Amino acid sequence: MARFSVVVPALDEQADLGRSLRAIGRAAQAIHTDVEVVVVVLDRDGLFARFAAGFGAKVVTIPRRSLAIARNLGAAATTGQILLTIDACRVMSPVTFAEIERLLATGCYVGGGATQNAERHSLAIDVAMAMSRLTNYLNGLGGGMYWCRRDDFDAIGGFDERVSTVDDLDFARRLRDHGVRTGRRFVNLRQSPVTTLCRRADADDYSYAPRRLSTGSLFDL
Repeated sequence: MARFSVVVPALDEQADLGRSLRAIGRAAQAIHTDVEVVVVVLDRDGLFARFAAGFGAKVVTIPRRSLAIARNLGAAATTGQILLTIDACRVMSPVTFAEIERLLATGCYVGGGATQNAERHSLAIDVAMAMSRLTNYLNGLGGGMYWCRRDDFDAIGGFDERVSTVDDLDFARRLRDHGVRTGRRFVNLRQSPVTTLCRRADADDYSYAPRRLSTGSLFDL
């Protein structure tokens, strides 16, 4: 059984998938262990399924676009004791697994999210990031990546597939509440932030980020 399993939904960001998977590999090397990776793609994306398999990832296909379904099906295909989910448009820090392992070993934490940085700057990106950081400061739920023990993931029923746009924040709230009930804290990783890739960002587009963030979701350029 793997110690860590990572679920990577790649429904919209297949062009960034290689960078995301390579970052997971570097983080695994830092703790000198194999990490199980499950990539979830739409069933018509045979090319990307083969691409992911080339990195040694297990591939799960889904018939329709739903991040909550993708995350749950990916999680169901894993065997690890500690479960992470990170979108293909995000890159984890090389010390991610080490920090999570250290925090969970204390018994004080139920799991959490991560702080986020953008890979580059522009006016639109910086405005979006500022709004995201304000949202994260107010709700304390972090974003970009979520992690917990498998037992706790199962205890809260994973991601709610009825939630269409902010299933990640809904999951984080329920995980935090579960932590309160069991005497443990929800925490955002500080030493290992995730980096959001900005391939789709347009420096001249000032409408995208406010519209996206107004739904309650996190910075996702």
